[in-house]
Amino acid sequence: MKEEILINVTPQESRAAVIENGMLQEIYIERDSSRGLVGNIYRGKVIRVLPGMQAAFINIGRERSAFLHAAEILPISETELIENENITTPDINELLHVGQAITVQVIKDEIGTKGARLTTHLTIPSRYLVMMPDNQHIGVSQRIDDEDERQRLKDVLNVREQNKEASGYIIRTAAEGAGADELQRDADFLDRLWHTIRQKIKKAKAPKLVYEDLDLPLRLIRDLVPSDVEVIKVDSEEVHPRLLSFVDEFVPGVKSCVELYQGERPIFDAYNVEDEIEKALHRKVQLKSGGYLIIEQTEAMVTIDVNTGAFVGYRNLEDTIFKTNLEAASALARQLRLRNLGGMVIIDFIDMKDEEHKRQVLRTLEKALERDYAKTHISEVSSLGLVQMTRKRNRESLEHLLCEPCPTCESRGSIKTPQTICYEIFRELFRSARAYEAQKYLVLASQEVVDRMLDEEASHLAELESMIAKPIRFQAERLYTQEQFDVVLM
Repeated sequence: MKEEILINVTPQESRAAVIENGMLQEIYIERDSSRGLVGNIYRGKVIRVLPGMQAAFINIGRERSAFLHAAEILPISETELIENENITTPDINELLHVGQAITVQVIKDEIGTKGARLTTHLTIPSRYLVMMPDNQHIGVSQRIDDEDERQRLKDVLNVREQNKEASGYIIRTAAEGAGADELQRDADFLDRLWHTIRQKIKKAKAPKLVYEDLDLPLRLIRDLVPSDVEVIKVDSEEVHPRLLSFVDEFVPGVKSCVELYQGERPIFDAYNVEDEIEKALHRKVQLKSGGYLIIEQTEAMVTIDVNTGAFVGYRNLEDTIFKTNLEAASALARQLRLRNLGGMVIIDFIDMKDEEHKRQVLRTLEKALERDYAKTHISEVSSLGLVQMTRKRNRESLEHLLCEPCPTCESRGSIKTPQTICYEIFRELFRSARAYEAQKYLVLASQEVVDRMLDEEASHLAELESMIAKPIRFQAERLYTQEQFDVVLM
């Protein structure tokens, strides 16, 4: 599979696009005014303990307090938690008290009105390893399937840690096939970095940031770039040498792939990325066959509805439905990555009678999600034809990052019709006539509402004027939305 990474850098923001076989798969955006917090380590202060939620709010120096659950405070290794199901969480009051200083790390960004999610189990990533300073466990990424390779990687680190105060490590997917020297170099780098962070923690007065993760271009190279990437293009003359220096130290195998883009057109325009971002903000996704998806993002979950649309098939109804669902499974997997949709996802595939067809659609969906860096879990097709799945969410979706609630419809996704507003105006006029004395009334409203009032609703308006025995005049306001109106007593 041909993979390209495009990086667009401006003084205001950095954007990165992951392109596979010529098609945009993921977009990452980091604005200078609101950089992501995941990975940052803070010396925080407990400002409120909530026994009923087994959690506490921590002041980390941000406008919104961050959230720390009791399960993220326990000095218990991940392996112990998995092996011993009888371990219970102590009372939060036994772990924290108001005013206490505590070292925490952000594991989930601020999303919507919610503050960041925290843990006390610190992790520090490099290219091949993730260091766990307070945990001696050595784990291997589940994406490395070969058991011999898993054991080889473990053995390298086990030998290294035999005569030391050991830190724990998670061996990342990128380490597959890496030599012992490369792992050694990564581990040494993490040792030096942790020593620096530890010194800062000792001197820090809460609340204070003690370690900030890399900026987007470097973080992308460290975490996401596969060893078989073909091209990494960046359009900034300042960032280009930084990338070269970074990959030379941590990912020397891809140094030849890093290029400075000097084309006349902006890099995202040249690769059609801007158009794809714009499409990703629409709720309707057109399929090549003529079918389409409707994607709705709500507070509780993401719903995806699959429709045949203009696709009528060639053989029979079941075959048409099956082909539409297969195409939709691949398309929606891409949309989840591109829009960065997470949490609970409900997919309403078109009902299929054939059990084998259902299995093939699920396999297609699972296959399409294999390259997704976010963790996903898919259930079986329910009796109602719905597929429930989850996708790990640790940052804002593309829509939430680039858009804001519509002031006209107040996030309903629809607005009242001119007819509905006319009837609301009638009721307001009648209400005002009973409550106040006035010589006449002036109604300010949008052009669409005024036009309807003086045309289709003219007879009803005349009846109302007769009933309240007062003249009513209308004035169109260019800046009023369709739902806005004012009744002025004169």
